[in-house]
Amino acid sequence: MSAQAQMRAMLDQLMGTSRDGDRTRQRIKFSDERVCKSHLLNCCPHDILSGTRMDLGECLKVHDLALRADYEIASKQQDFFFELDAMDHLKSFIADCDRRTDIAKKRLADTQEEISAEVAAKAERVHELNEEIGKLLAKAEQLGAEGNVEESQKVMDEVEKTRICKREAEEIYRSSMPASSFQQQKLRVCEVCSAYLGLHDNDRRLADHFGGKLHLGFIEIREKLDELKRIVAEKQEKRNQDRMKRREERDREERDKMKRRSRSRDGRRHCSSSREHKRKTRSRSRDNRHHRSRDRSRDRSTKSKSSREKERTSRDRDRSRERTHKKRSYEFANGKSGEPSSEEPEAGEI
Repeated sequence: MSAQAQMRAMLDQLMGTSRDGDRTRQRIKFSDERVCKSHLLNCCPHDILSGTRMDLGECLKVHDLALRADYEIASKQQDFFFELDAMDHLKSFIADCDRRTDIAKKRLADTQEEISAEVAAKAERVHELNEEIGKLLAKAEQLGAEGNVEESQKVMDEVEKTRICKREAEEIYRSSMPASSFQQQKLRVCEVCSAYLGLHDNDRRLADHFGGKLHLGFIEIREKLDELKRIVAEKQEKRNQDRMKRREERDREERDKMKRRSRSRDGRRHCSSSREHKRKTRSRSRDNRHHRSRDRSRDRSTKSKSSREKERTSRDRDRSRERTHKKRSYEFANGKSGEPSSEEPEAGEI
């Protein structure tokens, strides 16, 4: 890639699609289905394995560093949950790689000379030491390239110790097999990238493999897949907790609403009971007033009747007196004695 192209890619990655106001590039958004979500998360196998023996070619979905920059900016404000899409993508890729590894193992088992389980275990030990030497050499070279010479030398010391262990393991393995069989190249399939490894590969071959872009690329993909699984699990757990919290809040609101309804019904019943009590009280009050009025009317009637009786008695008494007086006056006028009879009452007597 030219320096100008590298500079453009860096600007795209830093500023996104709005870098130069290119409206053509703004027609597609990072959330579009056509955009590779693994690319947005910087873990697409097409990018990682580019230029290796297992170069996958161009991805079928859109790859654009500017869209990745747009996503990184937007994801600070909102969770798009693209990790799930990327996880499914990497799981499918790693599953294909593991199937190829199983097929290669089966092919080796069918083509290579059959050996006993004891001899196979000794050969496996040599393979393990070969891998360890290759990884240590790759690490030492990386440290040397970074200028960390002291740490690189420490790693090389470990390489020398592992080489001694390897020579001992090879002697044990050689002593358990005929010389003709030992010279046969024994192969093994790398569990990480499914490449073939030889039992008698030299250190340079091992260092090239374990420090190579293909093997390190598969390590990066597998580590990224493990990280995505962890992130997805955490986000799903958080979503479940939020969902449970919302459900609890809805249940609590529903309970509060039911309590308010219950209190409202109780209040209406209380008001109805109070109104009924007041109505009965008013009815009793009216009845009492009616009874009191009737009693007063009866008392007034009784009093009026008694008064009339008294008036009548008084009038009768007055009439009796008047008649007595008239009789006496008549008798006196006709010459009768003015002495009152002892049987007749004197004036003023009843």
